[in-house]
Amino acid sequence: MHTVETVLLVLMLGALTGIAARYVRAIPLPLIQIAIGALIAWPQKGLHIAFDPELFMLLFIPPLLFADGWRIPKREFFALAKPILLLALVLVLFTVIGLGYLIHWMIPSMPLLVAFALAAVVSPTDAVAVSAITRNLGMPHKTMHMLEGESLLNDASGLVAVKFAVAAVLTGVFSWSNVAKDFMWMALGGLGVGAAMGWGFSYARDTITRRVGDVAATQMVLLLVLLPFASYIVGEKIGVSGILAAVAAGIATNFADLDRSNFISERLQTEGTWSMVESAFNGAIFLLLGLQLPSIMGTTILHSGHEWWALLGYVAAISFALLFVRWLWITVGVQRALRKAHQEGKMAEAPSKLLNLATTMAGIRGAVTLAAALSIPVALSDGTPFPERDLLIFLATGVILFTLVLGAISLPLILRSMPPHEDTETQQEERFARTAACKAAIVSLTMTEEDLQQHDEQWVAQYQEVVGRITQEYRNRIHLLDDTGIANSTEAQRDTPEMVHERRHRYVKEMELRLHCIQVERDTLYAERQAHRINDETLRGMVSELDMSEVSLRKRLAVSRKAAGIPAADAEH
Repeated sequence: MHTVETVLLVLMLGALTGIAARYVRAIPLPLIQIAIGALIAWPQKGLHIAFDPELFMLLFIPPLLFADGWRIPKREFFALAKPILLLALVLVLFTVIGLGYLIHWMIPSMPLLVAFALAAVVSPTDAVAVSAITRNLGMPHKTMHMLEGESLLNDASGLVAVKFAVAAVLTGVFSWSNVAKDFMWMALGGLGVGAAMGWGFSYARDTITRRVGDVAATQMVLLLVLLPFASYIVGEKIGVSGILAAVAAGIATNFADLDRSNFISERLQTEGTWSMVESAFNGAIFLLLGLQLPSIMGTTILHSGHEWWALLGYVAAISFALLFVRWLWITVGVQRALRKAHQEGKMAEAPSKLLNLATTMAGIRGAVTLAAALSIPVALSDGTPFPERDLLIFLATGVILFTLVLGAISLPLILRSMPPHEDTETQQEERFARTAACKAAIVSLTMTEEDLQQHDEQWVAQYQEVVGRITQEYRNRIHLLDDTGIANSTEAQRDTPEMVHERRHRYVKEMELRLHCIQVERDTLYAERQAHRINDETLRGMVSELDMSEVSLRKRLAVSRKAAGIPAADAEH
């Protein structure tokens, strides 16, 4: 099958499985996609594809990590920085060293450096898979934010560790001092390159769009989609971590977006585009895992020299060792940081044995582990095959499946056993932000006597009538904390042409004032976020509501202006 046909088939299956998962909620979406991929590839004449490892890493990983950096709530990320770093960096180091020695002891035929590479491959966690499993099961929000932050950083740290381990296998030289020095250079350099490219893109976009407005929204969204690939390529070309460059570019772009409250079309297109990219790429990776599964199993069982039951035992041993090291580090190394975060109000839920167990079982491996495994080169620099590459890929694949299945079974049981938890803090923040936005909109409607004297009595009467109605609606929203919607102000009865004309003008004025109030509400919400009184997730949800309301109002306003005979140039008068 041609590459184009394969890509189209994988994307179509990703969309179809996403729809199917809405009806089969008992099975996580990644498991459905893996199973379908395996079924398609299992027959003798099934679909068999092979990707160039470098192309695979370039195509799938940068956009996913960029999107994670762009979406993750920054306030929670920095508030929980200590436990996140302990999980994402220190735990990865312990995992690579401890698990590497365990794998080499368990499988003597696998060289120690290759065992370190395998340990690095299985070190990153997958918060997307955890979210798919725990949806609507009551995973505490702050714990989920911590897992997202851990996944974001250990994706980068794990992939950098894979790179060092593979380089050591290729060269046969390994030095802890050189590794530490090179790691600092690659990490800091990657973060610097990504941040610079993210801020540079944001500055250029800001300069252009503030001159031309939302006219260039589609082009800017396209450039934003290409930014993670550009950051990754530039980082790799100058010898730093392209993975960390993509992450840093996403974080920097998100910070710059806080000053772009007026660009509605671009924001709506960006949200829709990234949702599609994330869904398509995550689905494609798990489908590709399923497509590779039969050949991986067949090749390994036939040529590895190990019995199938021994291979399954290795997978189980590595998976349980991963989870044990994770549980031990959470209990011993992270517990104090979690307790301190709870005491300081940064984490609503207090550490407990059940919560520690849930956090442990949330250490599911997924897309990044597969990408890292398939990125292992086929041959060494002298042309000889990479030692135990097929076995490494088989064990990494087995760990993904094992942790996915184990997590899908255990996490619902653990979360249902935990005391019910309600995220009252976030709900209260959202209510306060909505109230502040409504009050700011009411204040903005006030006009001074000097402003009123510039218009005739009929205009003032219409203005005061419309202001009174809008103000009352905002007051109702303040009291009820509910969006009552935009009422249709056209009367049902038919009147004289003069009355109809006057009513149309009044309706146009009302729409214009509503748009003004929406803009004030949006600016206030961004101010609340910049003051760290709400997080990115809350801001994004509320701004999305206002954006949709504004798009609808602008369409209605254009029709109303045309019916009232008001030229577009007179819209503000």
